[in-house]
Amino acid sequence: MNIFVAGLPYDLDDAELEEIFEKFGKVVSAKVAMDRETGKSKGFGFVEMPNEAEAKDAIENLNDISLGKKPLVVKAAEDRPGGGGNRGGGGFGNRPGGGGGYGGNRNSGGGGGGYNRPPGNNRDRNRY
Repeated sequence: MNIFVAGLPYDLDDAELEEIFEKFGKVVSAKVAMDRETGKSKGFGFVEMPNEAEAKDAIENLNDISLGKKPLVVKAAEDRPGGGGNRGGGGFGNRPGGGGGYGGNRNSGGGGGGYNRPPGNNRDRNRY
């Protein structure tokens, strides 16, 4: 079972995250999300536990406890279809009809956008 953990202290690393969850059972992996540019923690992570009962026990016992300044949010992670990211469509912001952007939530995707072709030229509009 995949578990989402938010509200982590920014100095907490993968090993410490794993240590917290090991008290409830076997941990397959524990990853703190890191910012690619700064190399610093984003304050959330994911833990994978093979035994669902142990995972649920960990969620129940760790949710809302305080490790740092704010309480933890611990819940079952939502599956990402196709392993895609959490950003939606988009378009070319500098062209007429462009724009798009980020989706409201992980599953919805973003707005469309794209280039407006001149009227009368309707071939394969979806490519643009």
